[in-house]
Amino acid sequence: MKRTDLGVALYILASVMFFIVPIPTLLLDIMIALNISIALIIIMQALFVQEVLDMSFFPTLLLFTTLFRISLNVSTTRLILMHGDAGVVVRTFGEFVGGSDIIIGGIIFIILILIQFIVINKGSERVSEVTARFTLDAMPGKQMAIDADLNTGAITEVEAKQRRDKIQAESGFFGAMDGATKYVKGDATAGLIIVAINLAGGAAMGMLRQGLPLNEALNIYGLLSIGDGLVSQIPSLLISLATGILVTKSAKEADFSQVLIKQLFGVPKVLYIVGAVITFLGWFTPLRQQWWLFTGLGLLFVFTGRRVGTTLAIEEIEDAADTAEEEAEEVRRPENVTSLLHVDPVELEFGYGIIPLADANQGGDLLDRVVMIRRQIALELGTVVPIIRLRDNIQLNPNQYIIKIKGVQINEGEILFDHYMAMNPGYVEEEITGIPTFEPSFHLPALWITESQRERAETVGYTVVDPPSIIATHLTEVIRSNIAELLTRQDVQNLINNIKETNAALLDELVPKLLGTGEIQKVLQNLLKEGISIRDLLTIFETLADHAATTRDTDVLTEYVRQSLKRAISSKYFPSSEVTNVVTLDPGLEQEIMASVKQTEQGAYLSLDPEKTKSIMDSVGEEISKLEELGRSAIIITSPIVRMYFKKLTEDYFKDLIVVSYNEIESNIELQSVGMVNVA
Repeated sequence: MKRTDLGVALYILASVMFFIVPIPTLLLDIMIALNISIALIIIMQALFVQEVLDMSFFPTLLLFTTLFRISLNVSTTRLILMHGDAGVVVRTFGEFVGGSDIIIGGIIFIILILIQFIVINKGSERVSEVTARFTLDAMPGKQMAIDADLNTGAITEVEAKQRRDKIQAESGFFGAMDGATKYVKGDATAGLIIVAINLAGGAAMGMLRQGLPLNEALNIYGLLSIGDGLVSQIPSLLISLATGILVTKSAKEADFSQVLIKQLFGVPKVLYIVGAVITFLGWFTPLRQQWWLFTGLGLLFVFTGRRVGTTLAIEEIEDAADTAEEEAEEVRRPENVTSLLHVDPVELEFGYGIIPLADANQGGDLLDRVVMIRRQIALELGTVVPIIRLRDNIQLNPNQYIIKIKGVQINEGEILFDHYMAMNPGYVEEEITGIPTFEPSFHLPALWITESQRERAETVGYTVVDPPSIIATHLTEVIRSNIAELLTRQDVQNLINNIKETNAALLDELVPKLLGTGEIQKVLQNLLKEGISIRDLLTIFETLADHAATTRDTDVLTEYVRQSLKRAISSKYFPSSEVTNVVTLDPGLEQEIMASVKQTEQGAYLSLDPEKTKSIMDSVGEEISKLEELGRSAIIITSPIVRMYFKKLTEDYFKDLIVVSYNEIESNIELQSVGMVNVA
């Protein structure tokens, strides 16, 4: 056991024992002195601590000190009633503070109780309640601000985690303080009741047991009762004051005393005015009987204002000199080009006209939408999108934006600020006026319309979206189409670690005995490249563990995994409530494709004649057009062994073509073939 653990345990155990076991007056004096010392330490610590979270255990400390103080009250009450003596400390407080007069001592004690109960504790309780409520209400906004700073690159992942932990700690602390102030309130009430009990019980004991007259009994036991109340309530008052200091402390990371003095005496003209007013009161009012006092104070304030003004002028000159020196040093310092070598995975650069959309202070919500993009893709595809950097670029047109993947521009778009984009879903016959354009994500014809036209366009059936939604949708589609490239080995390792927490046996068998992290990465990239979610990692890893012992070809392993995920694939492409129109492959063409497969150490590839390939692509194009005329997605069904080769053959010609094998379709799915890809 650590010494600190032992000390805390003894402190609590002593509190419990004092309720039960009578203690001698000498030990009681020591405990009372210790109680006062702890109270002084607490208030000094609360006064000079830089952050309230540096005293995060203060609510628990309040409980401990209250329990210890009440146990001392019980011990002193026992000694007062049994022996008419509670030690030197209690007797001295009663005689010295009360001036050996029960009436004066009683009045002072009541004043202390009123100060603590009505002024300090009541205010601390209210501030704690309000602070706790506002802290909890502000948590979502603070967390969104952290996410926004993280997305813009203002902070790192580590800094974001630290800030989130701090917000959580603050909410827990102020929530606990809201309840902990009740301890201090109850302690003050209990102190008043205990003094009354000591006074009444002591007077009765003095008259009945010792035969003392009423006046003498009241005087003896009254002073002891008041002394007991004072030695208890003074530490209680100090701790109550410390509670008020903590809950009202707004300086988060600064020296409290320095900030307080600077804010109070930091403006010279205020001190000049106060000094003049105090001097005037000492010379031109009846207070001139003490003219020396008010004149001295007035001159002191004027002198202090003069000193503060001189200090501020010197600091201003020093700051200017330091700034000039830093600028000169920055010019002389050799450029650190290492930071320029870093390439962000995803970047969104925009012209100055789009800045209001990204500035929360101007009502922009683009940063919040970027956060939602990462969450949406995580839910949809089961992978974490890297941090999306948002930057303004003065070289772009004011309303232009570009999207980069690994530092290379992938796509671009342009919006009209204070306009909306209206798109005809295909069935609206009524036309509206606007500026012709194309929707950047899917290159659909659209119109830019004004705010006044928005309601009419929506009424007649147009799809109307605002500029932030246009940018967010475009960014989402670019990320979705390049998500396989963004999946790194470190991302895969993080996914493995998450699964390993609950499926250690599976991962111990799979990695690295059967497959390495890079090989698992290739399988996951193959799935993401065709839009297959990898969220069901457990099924994916189970399938890899089953088949990796026979083959380490990542393309073949991908086909095994796809077959294991047939429920997800079927629900994605084939609605169970209706018949799905598809295109199939001619069996002869499948045999011809398999006959052209060449196996090498680097994997398999097709060696089809270029003319044959062109003929196949022409046939695919004709069959896809049939599906498009029916308003259906372009889906081709193949045999399992042909699927991956046919997909590789067509992916450069038809990027949106969906190729599925029969083994990837649930048995309850109804399909209808509207054509067959063949070569005459």
